[in-house]
Parts: sequence; structure tokens; C-alpha cells
Amino acid sequence: MNRRPSIAFGFLALIALGAVLLATPWAQAAGDGEWGDPLASLFTAFSAVCVTGLTVVDIGSTYSLAGQIVLLVLVEIGCLGLMTCGTFLLIAVGRRLSLSREFTLMNAYGVAQVKGLRGLICWVVGSMLFIESIGAFALWFHFREVYPSIFYSIMGFCNAGFGLEPDSLSSFADCTGFVIVMAVLTLLGGTGFLVLYNLCTYRLAKRPSGARGRLTLHTRVVLRFSMWLLLIAFVIFLLAEWKGVLSGMPPLKKFVVAFYQAVTPRTCGFSITPTESLTPLTRFTYAFLMFIGGGPGSAAAGIKVTTFAVLIYTWVAMCRGETETVISNRVVPMDIVRESIVILMALIAFVALVVGALLVTESAAVRSGAVESNSLFFEAVSAITTTGLSVGSTTRDLSTSGKFVIMVAMFIGRLGALTVVLMIGDRESTRRVRFPSEELVVG
Repeated sequence: MNRRPSIAFGFLALIALGAVLLATPWAQAAGDGEWGDPLASLFTAFSAVCVTGLTVVDIGSTYSLAGQIVLLVLVEIGCLGLMTCGTFLLIAVGRRLSLSREFTLMNAYGVAQVKGLRGLICWVVGSMLFIESIGAFALWFHFREVYPSIFYSIMGFCNAGFGLEPDSLSSFADCTGFVIVMAVLTLLGGTGFLVLYNLCTYRLAKRPSGARGRLTLHTRVVLRFSMWLLLIAFVIFLLAEWKGVLSGMPPLKKFVVAFYQAVTPRTCGFSITPTESLTPLTRFTYAFLMFIGGGPGSAAAGIKVTTFAVLIYTWVAMCRGETETVISNRVVPMDIVRESIVILMALIAFVALVVGALLVTESAAVRSGAVESNSLFFEAVSAITTTGLSVGSTTRDLSTSGKFVIMVAMFIGRLGALTVVLMIGDRESTRRVRFPSEELVVG
């Protein structure tokens, strides 16, 4: 049985339930007994379940405490994935996993074998709650209140980007400790549970030979490329914005802000500096980082750093005339190379379709100069990669049709790369007839 459509329908059902709950009178901060705007509630539910952070309303002033708690629950379930949540519940009541569900989770978290998968899922949920608890404790020293500490810890780790303030994190720019904690939470959430699992167990786990465990190739690639992308983004932001949005700041604050702004575009929609005030080079770098995203099995979307690594090493191998993709003295199977190419092309196609759709729905606004086409491109990439960054008030200024386009984009981005590739993988077939080969001129 193909469970891919059931995953999509599960997300849609959760979004519909969340939209209804967010629109109820008790979820509104106004407290006048009136129902909330259905379109805004639907958009917020899409953004929460897809762990994006794009919003057309001010969360802090629009939703009551009850509404914000609904938002937190939607973000938590969206981060873990309905598939993982359902599996965790099955494990909790002693039910056995079906084989198809095991293989789906293996692909989601990059597990090479089924053995120990039940324990891995329990560890995923437990580690998520543990990290968020530690983050909330650290943030308590800044807020001295329980609720905002929990709220921002969850949003940081889940890479959701919803804030209680209308200016995202701009009002916290002078709080170095807060910014660093949020950056660490974002990095942990965007790294991937399998990497965290490997880091926590490789010194403790023993192999049959008695030797200690090791860092897997997956973990090393994710950490190495994440570090390089973070360093490159940090340097570019400092150089491009030193006399821009960073001007007038003390040197220490410049480095702290630059560090956080190098972390957030790959995974999270929080921002300390206004995106509309950034230089074109910085915005282009942001779009590139959003497109790459974080690690597999994480809260981030994009093509993922491992896909990017495979593509880079494949390109290098072709330039050297080699027939195999080799990373750290390990040959990458051709199936993985093909999947990486499919993911890249699928995301490029998705972005092109969304940009084209926005140019149609917002044509009047573009012609009048109310919205820039560059902002629409940035918005499309942000939605597809579920990052949540926006140029100014672009999201709120979109037409109703444009907002529906963004909702579909967020949904595709949440399911696209994984689900599309797995659906293709389910249809593997072996040709019984071999055709003759012939050269084709390319390039």
C-alpha cells in the first residue's frame, strides 16, 4: 500500500483542524466573541504545520494565549511530522510498525537499516523535548517568564520563525545571550535528528568487535558543509553589511548579529535586521542558502546539505574524468547521485512554477510598483524551502490568490523533496528489453 498520499492527507487534515481552532473566538486576542479572519487563520495554520513562519497577521496581538498554544502544537507536530508522531503513538501503545512505514521513516531520517528504528523514533521525540526544555531554561534568564521562554525555544528549535513581537527579533538585538541561545537552537533543529543521535552515541555505542562507534559519513558531511556554509554566510554578511544595516553598531554586536543572520536563512524565518534593508548581494546569498536548507530529517527544507554535497562531489569527479562520486574515501552509490539530481531539478521546477504563479496573481501590483518582482522571487524561495523570511510586508500585501499560491508552495516544500522522490522510488521497474546506446551531444 502506498502511504505517500496518506501523509499528504494527514497534513491537510491537521491544517484544516488548526485553521478552525485558530479562527474560533477563544483563540482571538480581541476577546469580543467574534470569529477570526478565515483566510488569515488558514494561512497561519499552513505556515505552522509546514514549519515556515510566514504570516499575514501579528501573532502576539492577534491570538490569545489559547490561540498561541494551538500554534505551538501545530508547529511541534509539523516539525516532527505526522508520520513520526503517529509512529511514536503506535510504539507507546505497543503496536508493531508496518514494513512500509519503517522504510518511509528510514528514508526520512537516513537510517540504513530497520534494526533499532523504534528506539530511534522514541529518541527523536525525547531529544526534541529535552533540547526545547534546555533552551527554555536558558531563555528564562532573559525573559524571567515561563511562557515566552517556552514559546521562543520551540520556535527556535523547530525553525518556525513565529514571534510574539511584530519586528521578529529586532527588539532583542542588544541581548547577546538571547541571540546566541536562539542561534544554537536553530542550528540544532536544522542539523537533523540522525546527526544528533550519532553525535550522542558514537562514543558510547560498541560494535561487535568491541571498538567504539564512529561518526558516520552522513554526520561528517552534514557537519562539514554546514560549517562551511555558515562561515561563508558570516563573512559575506559582514563584508556586505558592515556599512549597511550593521553601521552604527559596536564591533561585538556586529559580529553577534552577523553570526545569527548567517544561521537563520538556511532554516529559520527569524531575523534581527530588516530583510528589505539588506544589500542585493546579501539577499541573493540568503536565497542561495534557503535553497540548500539544512540536514535530512531536520526541521529545515531545501535540497538539504547532503544533496548539495553529492552534487558538488559529482561535479568535481566529472571534471577529473572519474566515473564514481567519492566522499571521504567512500563511494556514493549511483542511486543516491540520481536522487540528488532529481531533488535539485524538482526544487528548481517548484520555484519556477511558484514565481510564475505569483507574477500572474500580482501582475497589477508589480506594474504599479507596489511589489517588486525580486521580492516575489525571494518570497517564492522562502515559501518553497519553508524558511519564512520575507522582504518587508510582501506576504501581507499579496492578493488573496497570491496567498493561496504561497500556501500551496509551503505545503509542497514541506512534502515535496521527500515525498516526490519516494513516490518515484516506489515505481522502480526493470526493463526486460535493452535498447542500443547512442552518443548524444550535450553542453
